[in-house]
Amino acid sequence: MALPLTKENFFWHKVHSLTGIIPIGFYMVQHLSLNSFSIGGPDKFNGVINFFESIPKHFLLILEIVAIWLPLLFHAVYGVFIANRSQGNYFSSKYGWSQNRMYTYQRYSGIFLLFFLAYHVATTTVAKYLTGNAEVIKFDAWHDKLMQPWWLALYLLGVLAASYHLAYGIWNFCIRWGITISEKAQQSVQKFSLVAFIALTALGWGALAGFLIPHEQAPTPTSTPVSESRIPM
Repeated sequence: MALPLTKENFFWHKVHSLTGIIPIGFYMVQHLSLNSFSIGGPDKFNGVINFFESIPKHFLLILEIVAIWLPLLFHAVYGVFIANRSQGNYFSSKYGWSQNRMYTYQRYSGIFLLFFLAYHVATTTVAKYLTGNAEVIKFDAWHDKLMQPWWLALYLLGVLAASYHLAYGIWNFCIRWGITISEKAQQSVQKFSLVAFIALTALGWGALAGFLIPHEQAPTPTSTPVSESRIPM
């Protein structure tokens, strides 16, 4: 049966909500966590990159397409459809509830993320595959990029939007899937979403700061002169 494009579909709406948590949400937490290795310096961060680069290229590419790119593409396209059909009413004094604010801001953050992630993926993962050079995603490349104030501001906003979208997507997901039915349960998840939003933002901003803070250079190994042994006469 064809999917009518004039109204939302209950099944695909639930799938859209699910993909926002699994695998996209899981990948985002993992991605920010690994990026935070930047705080440990170039060697720590580049060690993470080198590990993934050691995986066979065809396997890594298939894994990224199936587990990340396709779910993200579906989530983004259907999310635009939902946002286009939604009728925001938070800015009306009659509907100034916190839940209404969360829904509205999540839609705005989703639209921003569509453009931000398109740029981010094009200049990192896609650039790496097209050039065959992983240096574009290593520590020095990120340091040079984030030293420019406009790129740093863009990524600070990108992390903020992604953290908000995921954190309050959890609240929306629990309602959509019938996990939180009572008002008390929904309020509890709403509080959890706030904590998750703060924690994810701190994690992401910490990772960005890791590329900018001074790091001690690892000492260059030097050859130690070997004392001449004496052969007894």
